[in-house]
Amino acid sequence: MAQHAPLDQDTVERLLGSLEGWTREGDTIRRVYQAEDFPGAIHLVNVVAVLAEQARHHPDIDIRWRTLTFTLSTHDAGGRVTMADVRLAEQINEAIATQPAAR
Repeated sequence: MAQHAPLDQDTVERLLGSLEGWTREGDTIRRVYQAEDFPGAIHLVNVVAVLAEQARHHPDIDIRWRTLTFTLSTHDAGGRVTMADVRLAEQINEAIATQPAAR
């Protein structure tokens, strides 16, 4: 399966079953995470920034005090979810798992 080929809705739903905390929102996948505090939230954003640069695939990140919302879709696939999004979501989950008081 090509990394940037759009996934059909059934495949997205199936893959979400193994992505803790992620939900489908229209043509995107999204995870909301509440950090222990604001510096912790910014630290996680910096970790995700490095992962995104390495993957050459970048999430939308909304920062509201200690609450982060990560949203993924692929512009080259018409704004739909691809395997690149799923892989980055897995990496974001791994980064979250290393944070204090991960929720």
